[in-house]
Amino acid sequence: MDTKTAKANITSLKNKKLLCNGINLLARLDSDSVRVAFFDPQYRGVLDKLSYGNEGVSRGSERCNLPQMSEEIIAEFLAGIHRVLAPNGYLFLWIDKFHLLEGVKEWFAPYHDLYIVDMITWDKLKIGMGYRTRRRSEYLIIIQKHPKLAKATWRLHNIPDVWAERIIKNHTHTKPHGLQKRLLEATTYKGDLVLDPASGSFSVFAVCRELGRDFIGCDLVYGEVCLPETLDSKRDIQ
Repeated sequence: MDTKTAKANITSLKNKKLLCNGINLLARLDSDSVRVAFFDPQYRGVLDKLSYGNEGVSRGSERCNLPQMSEEIIAEFLAGIHRVLAPNGYLFLWIDKFHLLEGVKEWFAPYHDLYIVDMITWDKLKIGMGYRTRRRSEYLIIIQKHPKLAKATWRLHNIPDVWAERIIKNHTHTKPHGLQKRLLEATTYKGDLVLDPASGSFSVFAVCRELGRDFIGCDLVYGEVCLPETLDSKRDIQ
């Protein structure tokens, strides 16, 4: 299959739980074809900073066993997302407090047409790990591709910048259904293409089905349908 045909023929890949490397999936997509992307990098650096002595033994075993993304792999994902994201489309990037403090701007230094425009704090309504303060929040960085527009691209204006939602945990990286639903209602219409190249629990897919958005996404571990003609779908991302 030639490159042009491969990129154009994605109908069969939509609205499925694909089992593959997200970088391979991104290569199949046309430039400027995605209205909204979600990205939740599984980053070993944060866990190394925590250095819990019993990580993987009495706590955090599921998280510890997931394939980890290096800085280089994250950069590859962001390059692919940047290419496929439509003009004035949104990237919703999940980070924790270590990235919040250290900053993620260097990840976007190569891209002068991506703008950090807002942030939402997700209050999980439950206490997590921590030697000093106990973690209870995650952070969603909102990034928009040029041209930067607010009124024409964001229809809901009652989403608070602190969102409290407790979830029933069925995956170590499960994200809040209610928040993701409101974000897609604010930024997309029925039939728009929504991307999640590291889907985990496929919570974005669940919202897309509910709202009538087209979903395209995958996961190395929790996907169910193999990406056709991908020889290295299990590429090591350690």
